[in-house]
Amino acid sequence: MKRGNSESPSTSAGPPQSKFKHNPEGDGQFLEDESTKIFARKVAEHYSARTNQTLEEREASPIIHLKKLNNWIKSVLVQLYTRRGDAVLDLACGKGGDLIKWDKAKIGYYVGIDIAEGSIEDCRTRYNGDADHHQRRKKFSFPARLICGDCFEVRLDKVLADDAPFDICSCQFAMHYSWSTEARARRALANVSALLRPGGTFIGTMPDANVIIKKLRGADELEFGNNVYWIRFDEEFSEKKFKSSQPFGIKYKFHLEDAVDCPEWIVPFHVFKSLAEEYDLELVFVKNSHEFVREYMKKPEYVELMRRLGALGDGNQDHSTLSPEEWEVAYLYLAFVLRKRGQPDRTQSNARRDKGQMYIGKEDIMNISEE
Repeated sequence: MKRGNSESPSTSAGPPQSKFKHNPEGDGQFLEDESTKIFARKVAEHYSARTNQTLEEREASPIIHLKKLNNWIKSVLVQLYTRRGDAVLDLACGKGGDLIKWDKAKIGYYVGIDIAEGSIEDCRTRYNGDADHHQRRKKFSFPARLICGDCFEVRLDKVLADDAPFDICSCQFAMHYSWSTEARARRALANVSALLRPGGTFIGTMPDANVIIKKLRGADELEFGNNVYWIRFDEEFSEKKFKSSQPFGIKYKFHLEDAVDCPEWIVPFHVFKSLAEEYDLELVFVKNSHEFVREYMKKPEYVELMRRLGALGDGNQDHSTLSPEEWEVAYLYLAFVLRKRGQPDRTQSNARRDKGQMYIGKEDIMNISEE
Protein backbone atom coordinates (compact mmCIF):
# COMPACT_ATOMS: atom_id res chain seq x y z
CA MET A 1 0.00 0.00 0.00
CA LYS A 2 1.24 3.46 -0.80
CA ARG A 3 1.26 5.97 1.98
CA GLY A 4 0.39 9.55 1.24
CA ASN A 5 2.49 10.53 4.24
CA SER A 6 4.53 8.32 6.50
CA GLU A 7 4.64 10.64 9.48
CA SER A 8 3.08 9.43 12.70
CA PRO A 9 0.57 11.58 14.57
CA SER A 10 3.20 12.39 17.16
CA THR A 11 5.33 14.13 14.55
CA SER A 12 2.58 15.56 12.35
CA ALA A 13 2.04 19.30 12.57
CA GLY A 14 -1.07 20.17 14.53
CA PRO A 15 -2.60 22.58 17.00
CA PRO A 16 0.03 24.01 19.37
CA GLN A 17 0.48 22.38 22.74
CA SER A 18 -2.29 23.67 24.93
CA LYS A 19 -1.91 26.29 27.61
CA PHE A 20 -5.65 25.80 28.13
CA LYS A 21 -6.52 25.44 31.80
CA HIS A 22 -9.42 23.11 32.37
CA ASN A 23 -12.12 24.26 34.73
CA PRO A 24 -12.82 21.56 37.34
CA GLU A 25 -16.04 23.38 38.17
CA GLY A 26 -17.20 22.86 34.59
CA ASP A 27 -18.95 19.63 35.57
CA GLY A 28 -21.78 21.48 37.21
CA GLN A 29 -22.36 23.72 34.24
CA PHE A 30 -23.13 21.30 31.42
CA LEU A 31 -25.32 23.77 29.58
CA GLU A 32 -26.24 23.48 25.92
CA ASP A 33 -26.83 26.53 23.76
CA GLU A 34 -29.40 26.30 20.99
CA SER A 35 -26.87 26.30 18.13
CA THR A 36 -25.13 23.26 19.63
CA LYS A 37 -28.43 21.41 19.85
CA ILE A 38 -29.20 22.31 16.22
CA PHE A 39 -25.88 20.83 15.07
CA ALA A 40 -26.48 17.71 17.17
CA ARG A 41 -29.88 17.31 15.50
CA LYS A 42 -28.29 17.75 12.06
CA VAL A 43 -25.86 14.95 12.77
CA ALA A 44 -28.68 12.74 14.10
CA GLU A 45 -30.86 13.45 11.05
CA HIS A 46 -27.97 12.68 8.70
CA TYR A 47 -27.35 9.25 10.20
CA SER A 48 -31.06 8.48 10.60
CA ALA A 49 -31.62 9.22 6.93
CA ARG A 50 -28.96 6.77 5.79
CA THR A 51 -30.77 3.59 4.83
CA ASN A 52 -29.42 0.13 5.42
CA GLN A 53 -27.72 -1.28 2.34
CA THR A 54 -28.09 -4.71 0.81
CA LEU A 55 -24.93 -6.80 0.65
CA GLU A 56 -24.72 -6.05 -3.08
CA GLU A 57 -25.05 -2.28 -2.51
CA ARG A 58 -22.44 -2.39 0.22
CA GLU A 59 -19.93 -4.24 -1.97
CA ALA A 60 -20.48 -1.66 -4.73
CA SER A 61 -19.54 1.23 -2.44
CA PRO A 62 -16.62 3.37 -3.68
CA ILE A 63 -15.13 3.06 -0.18
CA ILE A 64 -15.91 -0.61 0.49
CA HIS A 65 -12.29 -1.46 1.30
CA LEU A 66 -12.02 1.51 3.67
CA LYS A 67 -15.16 0.29 5.45
CA LYS A 68 -13.64 -3.18 5.72
CA LEU A 69 -10.38 -1.71 7.03
CA ASN A 70 -12.27 0.27 9.68
CA ASN A 71 -14.12 -2.90 10.65
CA TRP A 72 -10.77 -4.65 11.00
CA ILE A 73 -9.42 -1.89 13.27
CA LYS A 74 -12.53 -2.06 15.46
CA SER A 75 -12.38 -5.86 15.54
CA VAL A 76 -8.75 -5.80 16.67
CA LEU A 77 -9.61 -3.34 19.47
CA VAL A 78 -12.51 -5.55 20.59
CA GLN A 79 -10.36 -8.69 20.55
CA LEU A 80 -7.50 -7.01 22.40
CA TYR A 81 -9.52 -5.66 25.30
CA THR A 82 -12.70 -7.71 25.70
CA ARG A 83 -13.03 -10.77 27.91
CA ARG A 84 -15.72 -13.41 27.94
CA GLY A 85 -18.75 -12.25 29.92
CA ASP A 86 -17.90 -8.54 29.82
CA ALA A 87 -20.64 -5.93 30.08
CA VAL A 88 -20.33 -3.47 27.18
CA LEU A 89 -21.58 0.10 26.81
CA ASP A 90 -21.60 1.16 23.15
CA LEU A 91 -21.86 4.97 22.88
CA ALA A 92 -23.12 6.25 19.51
CA CYS A 93 -23.78 2.63 18.53
CA GLY A 94 -25.39 3.62 15.23
CA LYS A 95 -27.11 0.83 13.33
CA GLY A 96 -25.44 -1.90 15.39
CA GLY A 97 -22.63 -2.60 12.97
CA ASP A 98 -20.41 -3.89 15.78
CA LEU A 99 -22.92 -6.36 17.28
CA ILE A 100 -21.29 -9.33 15.55
CA LYS A 101 -17.87 -8.26 16.86
CA TRP A 102 -19.21 -8.26 20.42
CA ASP A 103 -20.90 -11.61 19.88
CA LYS A 104 -17.65 -13.17 18.69
CA ALA A 105 -16.00 -11.81 21.84
CA LYS A 106 -18.64 -13.70 23.88
CA ILE A 107 -19.70 -10.71 25.95
CA GLY A 108 -22.33 -11.12 28.66
CA TYR A 109 -24.38 -7.94 28.32
CA TYR A 110 -24.75 -5.02 25.89
CA VAL A 111 -26.22 -1.53 26.13
CA GLY A 112 -26.26 0.58 22.98
CA ILE A 113 -27.17 4.26 22.88
CA ASP A 114 -27.49 6.58 19.89
CA ILE A 115 -29.03 9.99 19.22
CA ALA A 116 -30.53 8.95 15.86
CA GLU A 117 -33.93 7.27 16.11
CA GLY A 118 -33.58 5.68 12.69
CA SER A 119 -30.22 4.18 13.59
CA ILE A 120 -31.50 2.75 16.87
CA GLU A 121 -34.44 1.17 15.05
CA ASP A 122 -32.03 -0.40 12.54
CA CYS A 123 -29.90 -1.62 15.44
CA ARG A 124 -32.97 -3.19 17.05
CA THR A 125 -33.85 -4.93 13.79
CA ARG A 126 -30.30 -6.18 13.36
CA TYR A 127 -30.12 -7.46 16.94
CA ASN A 128 -33.42 -9.31 16.56
CA GLY A 129 -32.18 -10.96 13.36
CA ASP A 130 -35.02 -9.43 11.35
CA ALA A 131 -32.83 -7.45 8.96
CA ASP A 132 -33.25 -8.73 5.43
CA HIS A 133 -30.39 -6.60 4.10
CA HIS A 134 -27.82 -8.87 5.73
CA GLN A 135 -27.22 -12.56 5.55
CA ARG A 136 -29.31 -14.58 7.98
CA ARG A 137 -27.38 -15.48 11.08
CA LYS A 138 -27.89 -17.16 14.40
CA LYS A 139 -29.31 -15.20 17.30
CA PHE A 140 -26.93 -13.11 19.32
CA SER A 141 -25.79 -14.82 22.49
CA PHE A 142 -26.01 -11.83 24.85
CA PRO A 143 -28.99 -9.89 26.28
CA ALA A 144 -29.18 -6.23 25.30
CA ARG A 145 -30.83 -2.87 25.91
CA LEU A 146 -31.13 -0.03 23.41
CA ILE A 147 -31.54 3.64 24.29
CA CYS A 148 -32.27 6.60 22.06
CA GLY A 149 -30.64 9.79 23.32
CA ASP A 150 -27.67 12.13 23.13
CA CYS A 151 -24.92 10.51 25.19
CA PHE A 152 -22.95 13.76 24.97
CA GLU A 153 -25.75 15.76 26.61
CA VAL A 154 -27.72 13.49 28.96
CA ARG A 155 -26.31 12.34 32.27
CA LEU A 156 -26.23 8.56 31.88
CA ASP A 157 -25.24 7.40 35.36
CA LYS A 158 -28.80 7.88 36.58
CA VAL A 159 -30.34 6.29 33.48
CA LEU A 160 -28.06 3.25 33.73
CA ALA A 161 -27.72 3.05 37.51
CA ASP A 162 -29.00 -0.54 37.55
CA ASP A 163 -26.83 -1.62 34.59
CA ALA A 164 -23.45 -0.25 35.67
CA PRO A 165 -20.62 -0.79 36.10
CA PHE A 166 -19.48 -1.77 32.63
CA ASP A 167 -16.23 -3.54 31.79
CA ILE A 168 -15.86 -1.96 28.35
CA CYS A 169 -17.05 1.32 26.88
CA SER A 170 -16.76 1.77 23.11
CA CYS A 171 -17.25 4.90 21.03
CA GLN A 172 -16.40 4.34 17.37
CA PHE A 173 -15.97 7.24 14.93
CA ALA A 174 -18.19 9.52 17.04
CA MET A 175 -16.32 11.10 19.97
CA HIS A 176 -15.54 14.20 17.91
CA TYR A 177 -19.25 15.07 17.82
CA SER A 178 -18.94 15.87 21.52
CA TRP A 179 -16.21 18.43 20.91
CA SER A 180 -18.50 21.27 19.77
CA THR A 181 -18.39 22.69 23.32
CA GLU A 182 -16.46 22.03 26.50
CA ALA A 183 -19.75 21.14 28.19
CA ARG A 184 -20.45 18.32 25.73
CA ALA A 185 -16.87 17.03 25.84
CA ARG A 186 -17.01 16.94 29.63
CA ARG A 187 -20.40 15.25 29.65
CA ALA A 188 -19.11 12.54 27.30
CA LEU A 189 -16.08 11.77 29.45
CA ALA A 190 -18.05 12.08 32.70
CA ASN A 191 -20.51 9.49 31.37
CA VAL A 192 -17.73 7.10 30.41
CA SER A 193 -15.98 7.44 33.77
CA ALA A 194 -19.15 7.15 35.85
CA LEU A 195 -20.22 3.96 34.10
CA LEU A 196 -16.90 2.10 33.80
CA ARG A 197 -15.71 -0.09 36.66
CA PRO A 198 -12.24 0.64 38.12
CA GLY A 199 -9.78 -0.89 35.70
CA GLY A 200 -12.40 -0.82 32.94
CA THR A 201 -11.41 0.04 29.38
CA PHE A 202 -12.58 2.77 27.01
CA ILE A 203 -11.82 1.98 23.35
CA GLY A 204 -12.53 4.25 20.42
CA THR A 205 -11.70 5.72 17.04
CA MET A 206 -11.95 9.34 15.91
CA PRO A 207 -10.39 11.86 13.51
CA ASP A 208 -6.70 12.61 14.02
CA ALA A 209 -6.54 16.38 14.56
CA ASN A 210 -2.80 16.50 13.87
CA VAL A 211 -3.25 15.04 10.39
CA ILE A 212 -6.27 17.19 9.53
CA ILE A 213 -4.56 20.43 10.59
CA LYS A 214 -1.37 19.43 8.77
CA LYS A 215 -3.35 18.85 5.57
CA LEU A 216 -5.23 22.12 6.02
CA ARG A 217 -1.98 24.05 6.37
CA GLY A 218 -0.57 22.32 3.31
CA ALA A 219 -3.58 23.21 1.16
CA ASP A 220 -3.85 26.40 -0.92
CA GLU A 221 -7.39 27.08 0.24
CA LEU A 222 -9.56 26.07 3.21
CA GLU A 223 -10.53 22.81 1.52
CA PHE A 224 -8.62 19.62 0.74
CA GLY A 225 -9.40 16.03 -0.21
CA ASN A 226 -9.45 13.57 -3.09
CA ASN A 227 -12.12 11.87 -5.21
CA VAL A 228 -13.77 10.12 -2.23
CA TYR A 229 -13.63 12.80 0.48
CA TRP A 230 -13.26 16.49 1.16
CA ILE A 231 -12.88 18.62 4.27
CA ARG A 232 -13.71 22.32 4.28
CA PHE A 233 -13.13 24.89 7.03
CA ASP A 234 -15.04 28.18 7.32
CA GLU A 235 -13.50 31.59 6.64
CA GLU A 236 -13.05 32.22 10.37
CA PHE A 237 -10.06 29.86 10.12
CA SER A 238 -8.58 31.57 7.05
CA GLU A 239 -5.25 32.12 8.85
CA LYS A 240 -5.16 28.41 9.69
CA LYS A 241 -4.24 29.21 13.26
CA PHE A 242 -5.97 27.80 16.32
CA LYS A 243 -5.82 29.30 19.79
CA SER A 244 -4.62 26.83 22.39
CA SER A 245 -6.97 28.54 24.84
CA GLN A 246 -9.98 27.64 22.66
CA PRO A 247 -9.68 23.91 21.83
CA PHE A 248 -13.44 23.33 21.50
CA GLY A 249 -15.85 24.26 18.73
CA ILE A 250 -13.35 24.09 15.84
CA LYS A 251 -15.87 23.05 13.21
CA TYR A 252 -15.35 21.78 9.67
CA LYS A 253 -17.56 20.19 7.04
CA PHE A 254 -16.71 16.59 6.17
CA HIS A 255 -17.90 14.72 3.12
CA LEU A 256 -17.05 11.06 2.56
CA GLU A 257 -18.63 9.27 -0.38
CA ASP A 258 -21.33 6.81 0.67
CA ALA A 259 -20.81 7.54 4.35
CA VAL A 260 -20.69 11.03 5.86
CA ASP A 261 -21.88 14.51 4.94
CA CYS A 262 -22.19 16.65 8.07
CA PRO A 263 -20.35 19.03 10.42
CA GLU A 264 -17.57 17.64 12.59
CA TRP A 265 -15.19 19.07 15.18
CA ILE A 266 -11.44 18.99 15.70
CA VAL A 267 -10.31 17.11 18.84
CA PRO A 268 -6.75 18.16 19.80
CA PHE A 269 -5.61 14.89 21.30
CA HIS A 270 -3.41 16.41 24.01
CA VAL A 271 -6.50 18.26 25.29
CA PHE A 272 -8.60 15.08 25.06
CA LYS A 273 -5.96 13.23 27.09
CA SER A 274 -5.77 15.96 29.74
CA LEU A 275 -9.53 16.23 30.05
CA ALA A 276 -9.89 12.45 30.30
CA GLU A 277 -7.39 12.42 33.17
CA GLU A 278 -9.69 14.74 35.12
CA TYR A 279 -12.25 11.93 34.96
CA ASP A 280 -9.80 9.22 36.07
CA LEU A 281 -9.26 7.92 32.54
CA GLU A 282 -5.60 7.25 31.74
CA LEU A 283 -4.20 6.83 28.24
CA VAL A 284 -3.06 3.31 27.34
CA PHE A 285 -2.24 4.10 23.73
CA VAL A 286 -3.12 6.25 20.75
CA LYS A 287 -2.18 5.30 17.21
CA ASN A 288 -2.95 6.78 13.82
CA SER A 289 -4.74 4.21 11.63
CA HIS A 290 -1.67 3.82 9.40
CA GLU A 291 0.50 3.07 12.43
CA PHE A 292 -2.19 0.76 13.83
CA VAL A 293 -2.27 -1.26 10.59
CA ARG A 294 1.53 -1.49 10.40
CA GLU A 295 1.77 -2.74 14.00
CA TYR A 296 -1.03 -5.28 14.11
CA MET A 297 -0.45 -6.68 10.64
CA LYS A 298 2.75 -8.13 12.14
CA LYS A 299 0.57 -10.54 14.13
CA PRO A 300 -0.61 -13.66 12.23
CA GLU A 301 -4.06 -13.79 13.86
CA TYR A 302 -4.84 -10.25 12.70
CA VAL A 303 -3.42 -10.88 9.24
CA GLU A 304 -5.91 -13.75 8.97
CA LEU A 305 -8.70 -11.49 10.24
CA MET A 306 -7.79 -8.90 7.58
CA ARG A 307 -7.94 -11.64 4.94
CA ARG A 308 -11.39 -12.76 6.11
CA LEU A 309 -12.76 -9.22 6.15
CA GLY A 310 -11.36 -8.59 2.68
CA ALA A 311 -9.96 -5.07 3.09
CA LEU A 312 -6.84 -6.16 1.21
CA GLY A 313 -8.49 -8.89 -0.84
CA ASP A 314 -8.93 -12.45 0.39
CA GLY A 315 -5.58 -13.81 -0.73
CA ASN A 316 -7.29 -16.03 -3.28
CA GLN A 317 -9.44 -14.94 -6.22
CA ASP A 318 -10.18 -11.49 -4.85
CA HIS A 319 -7.16 -9.27 -5.49
CA SER A 320 -8.99 -5.98 -4.94
CA THR A 321 -7.57 -3.78 -2.25
CA LEU A 322 -7.66 -0.33 -0.71
CA SER A 323 -7.27 2.41 -3.28
CA PRO A 324 -4.64 5.12 -2.57
CA GLU A 325 -7.58 7.49 -2.03
CA GLU A 326 -9.11 5.24 0.63
CA TRP A 327 -5.72 4.80 2.30
CA GLU A 328 -5.44 8.60 2.49
CA VAL A 329 -8.84 8.74 4.23
CA ALA A 330 -7.67 6.10 6.73
CA TYR A 331 -4.80 8.45 7.63
CA LEU A 332 -7.37 10.98 8.87
CA TYR A 333 -8.26 8.72 11.84
CA LEU A 334 -6.72 7.33 15.00
CA ALA A 335 -7.51 4.62 17.52
CA PHE A 336 -7.26 5.15 21.28
CA VAL A 337 -7.53 3.14 24.47
CA LEU A 338 -8.06 4.61 27.94
CA ARG A 339 -8.30 2.80 31.25
CA LYS A 340 -10.18 3.93 34.34
CA ARG A 341 -8.01 4.29 37.41
CA GLY A 342 -8.42 1.82 40.23
CA GLN A 343 -8.11 -1.88 40.87
CA PRO A 344 -10.58 -4.08 39.01
CA ASP A 345 -13.07 -6.10 41.00
CA ARG A 346 -14.30 -8.78 38.64
CA THR A 347 -16.10 -10.65 41.40
CA GLN A 348 -19.10 -8.32 41.29
CA SER A 349 -22.36 -10.04 40.52
CA ASN A 350 -23.97 -9.28 37.21
CA ALA A 351 -27.61 -9.48 38.23
CA ARG A 352 -28.08 -6.18 36.39
CA ARG A 353 -27.88 -8.06 33.14
CA ASP A 354 -31.34 -9.42 33.81
CA LYS A 355 -32.50 -6.03 32.55
CA GLY A 356 -31.40 -6.98 29.06
CA GLN A 357 -33.60 -8.86 26.62
CA MET A 358 -32.96 -11.43 23.93
CA TYR A 359 -35.64 -9.86 21.73
CA ILE A 360 -36.15 -6.09 21.73
CA GLY A 361 -39.55 -4.68 20.75
CA LYS A 362 -40.07 -1.08 19.65
CA GLU A 363 -41.68 -0.38 23.00
CA ASP A 364 -38.53 -1.59 24.77
CA ILE A 365 -36.37 1.23 23.40
CA MET A 366 -35.89 3.84 26.10
CA ASN A 367 -35.99 7.43 24.86
CA ILE A 368 -34.00 9.92 26.93
CA SER A 369 -33.53 12.61 24.30
CA GLU A 370 -35.76 15.07 26.15
CA GLU A 371 -34.18 14.68 29.60
